[in-house]
Amino acid sequence: MTQINIEIKARCNNPDEIREILKSENAEYKGLDHQIDTYFKVSHGRLKLREGNIENNLIYYERENEKGPKQSNIILCTTAPHSQIKEILEKSLGIIAVVDKQREIYFIGNMKFHIDEVKDLGSFVEIEAIDKYGTRGIEKLTEQCNHYLNLFKIKKDDLIDVSYSDMILRNFKKDRKLKN
Repeated sequence: MTQINIEIKARCNNPDEIREILKSENAEYKGLDHQIDTYFKVSHGRLKLREGNIENNLIYYERENEKGPKQSNIILCTTAPHSQIKEILEKSLGIIAVVDKQREIYFIGNMKFHIDEVKDLGSFVEIEAIDKYGTRGIEKLTEQCNHYLNLFKIKKDDLIDVSYSDMILRNFKKDRKLKN
């Protein structure tokens, strides 16, 4: 399935407040998912295998690294838990990063919210306005994201422009420099 998302990722200093806001907005809580995202070497975009208790997907996406609402073009394929796809991708493409996180998942209509605790990185919130069928449009999706950006009182300084995998790779490179 191909879809367009407008997404926001930010450091989260107030997860309890965000949970309360989501509750007051009648968000549907899907649960806490322990997710391992394995990123593979590809020549264009990003390819990751998500393995979790709730979500299991192979995800290819293209997205610019920029703070604030940004468009992400996604191809999503549901996978079976414990399938051999990871081994196939690892042997054929190679792994560049692994992200280990605890993710709370919430929905309000076409909006998806994550409160993440990412190993070695910290706490984050993600806001995704999802257009699975191409009926909402970029402008409406951006408007939805901005609404929740303001409702959650996310500061510009807390906005993140890259993926968790990029952040892990940056930390790895810094650690290597410090050791040399």
